[in-house]
Amino acid sequence: MILTACLLASGCAGGDEPEPAGDQGKEAVPHGYVEGAQEAAEQQSRLVMADAATGTVRVLDLVTGDTATLGAVGPVTDVTTDGRFAYLATGTGTEIVDSGAWTVDHGDHVHYYRAKIRRAGRAEGPGPVRAHSNPAVTALSFGDGSVRLFDREALEDARPGEGRALPGATAPVIPYGEHLVVPGTGAAHDRVEIRDRDGKPVSSPDETCPEPRGTALTRRGAVLGCADGALLISENSGAFTARKIPYGTSVAPAERAVDFRHRAGSTTLAARAGRNAVWILDVTGLRWKRIETGPVVAVNTAGEGTPLLALGADGHLSAHDPATGKRTVRTPLLPPASRGPAPVIEVDTSRAYVNDPAGRKVYEIDFNDRLRRARTFSLDFTPSHMVETGR
Repeated sequence: MILTACLLASGCAGGDEPEPAGDQGKEAVPHGYVEGAQEAAEQQSRLVMADAATGTVRVLDLVTGDTATLGAVGPVTDVTTDGRFAYLATGTGTEIVDSGAWTVDHGDHVHYYRAKIRRAGRAEGPGPVRAHSNPAVTALSFGDGSVRLFDREALEDARPGEGRALPGATAPVIPYGEHLVVPGTGAAHDRVEIRDRDGKPVSSPDETCPEPRGTALTRRGAVLGCADGALLISENSGAFTARKIPYGTSVAPAERAVDFRHRAGSTTLAARAGRNAVWILDVTGLRWKRIETGPVVAVNTAGEGTPLLALGADGHLSAHDPATGKRTVRTPLLPPASRGPAPVIEVDTSRAYVNDPAGRKVYEIDFNDRLRRARTFSLDFTPSHMVETGR
């Protein structure tokens, strides 16, 4: 089924803005209420896309099929997300887009929200940028290793300001609980510090993380990619522990896991292992598995019980059994890889999304049905970069 995504002016909320509250402010605030947002019964997934050359930015609502246009921000080199906001690295700074879709996880239940899509300001710093957030703070880590902390409430009001520099940070920082996980500290840049939200050191685990690259936040804790494997930082009643998950063998620098891909909260992570293989990291089982895929440009997995998805350099999408590594399905999807930003695979609980820059399309894939194309979204611009929000 092919859907031509309709374009909406960025000011059109399409029913995303709530009715005036009237006298409700005098009553007790209902559980889950968020001013300026509507609560929904299901996850409100959206795709933030950008044209690398022109800087055109669009947001595709995967629930309605509508696309909002936010104008151009200048040439874009990279895009990342913290689940709600998209951060677009340009030659002059980082543009911030509020996708208007997010999830609040209380452990025993979740809340799904939708609100107006809008530009939310900019942050100064050289790209590419990495972003991690919690309800109080957003940490933006820039290409030169510097990190700035932004007040989450101000960011939600589209008032990010300049943020606060985090001294001593040389690698991406993860807000975790009421603290910050800060790798790359110490004389050898291999120590990990636990700091409070003001940036003051609280503790430092004995385990080290040499040459930290790659981060992920899971239900088991914060994961750091290290030269010798991964480091899992967990918290229990304010006490932090660190467990090394070694590769178990010597791994060349070019084949390290440096870009973890996964469904939000999942404890199964995927990362390219150089050009011709993929790493699967089972955070719960504390073990790695290397899967030989052949030339690969993008990977992802929705987690336990679902396949590893790998997009080959030849444009074929494959599904692999993560336990055995065996390829179970292979189907043509895109033209062979060419110059420019590589396509990505974004996943949620039952669908995957792959951008096709050359064809100006986005494909929705049912990975539980032999990689069936569930929907095809035709676009009028080049989706060079793409991230999924609503998580």
